Amino acid sequence: MNGNNNKLVAEAIGTFWLTFGGCGSAVIAAGVPDVGIGMLGVALAFGLTVVTMAYAIGHISGCHLNPAVTVGLACGGRFPSGLIVPYIIAQVVGAIVGAAVLYAIASGAPDFSTAGGFAANGYAEHSPGKYGLGACLLSEFVLTMMFLFVIMGATHGKAPAGFAPLAIGLALTLIHLISIHVTNTSVNPARSTGPALFVGGWALAQLWLFWVAPLAGGAAGGFIYRWLSPEPAGEVTGEQAGQGAVAKGA
Repeated sequence: MNGNNNKLVAEAIGTFWLTFGGCGSAVIAAGVPDVGIGMLGVALAFGLTVVTMAYAIGHISGCHLNPAVTVGLACGGRFPSGLIVPYIIAQVVGAIVGAAVLYAIASGAPDFSTAGGFAANGYAEHSPGKYGLGACLLSEFVLTMMFLFVIMGATHGKAPAGFAPLAIGLALTLIHLISIHVTNTSVNPARSTGPALFVGGWALAQLWLFWVAPLAGGAAGGFIYRWLSPEPAGEVTGEQAGQGAVAKGA
């Protein structure tokens, strides 16, 4: 395969891992009586998917795993605009496959039902804490903006070398700790799309918010960091060594 095809396959595999690992922890392991991992475990699981994939594919694709990250990096001058759409398509495909594999496994339990949410994101009556539309939109916008701010800084050429995966993975963990009770935490349109397709109904009707708010937040984070630190820095495409070779999705 040529270089761009390698990047797209890597993004699909990485987003599969994020969706399967993160949502899988919520669907399969979070609520197990007495020994379930709970909210903290789910938050950590999402962070771990990012850290592990950063080391696995960061040198291939930059390890975005998230349309909002791809758009935010482009707005920050750190990603070529011509690859935005192919990256997003690969990420969505990976997330759908991840959700499909999770569904195949989870549905093997005798009491399984997507009525429990299947880790889909929602607002109002479908928010875990029944948070309204405005609060959920603001949460997703601000948290994705700050996520991109961390990514832009952690992958900058002047950042401490070798710590980008940990900084970004821990940022994603923190984001989940803040917002699982609000929206079930998206900050990632691809991650939201996979489970929503299997839940259908309300999840698909509310999916728009989990595209609009993260994409807008990601763009804002990219623009703000570029304004604060306008000097040239490497593109996050996996094509060069160093800090600029790795960025993460949620």
